[in-house]
Amino acid sequence: MAVPKKRTSKSRQLKRRATIFLTPPGFTICPNCKNEILPHRVCPFCGYYKGKKILEISEKPEKKKKEEKKEAKESKKEEK
Repeated sequence: MAVPKKRTSKSRQLKRRATIFLTPPGFTICPNCKNEILPHRVCPFCGYYKGKKILEISEKPEKKKKEEKKEAKESKKEEK
């Protein structure tokens, strides 16, 4: 079984690991809405792919604020 003759120094170890990394994905620009999107995928903003409407994008519902949640809890407690 192979065994290293000498201990690998920290600098040598870090030099070797310097080339091990992930490259960020390349983005393209949607020709319809001009937002950055991943290539070969439907645009999540407008729903178009290769100039054709693929998805019907609806507006996201507004999130309830903390105050509204507290008021809802208080009204439930009063009902009981």
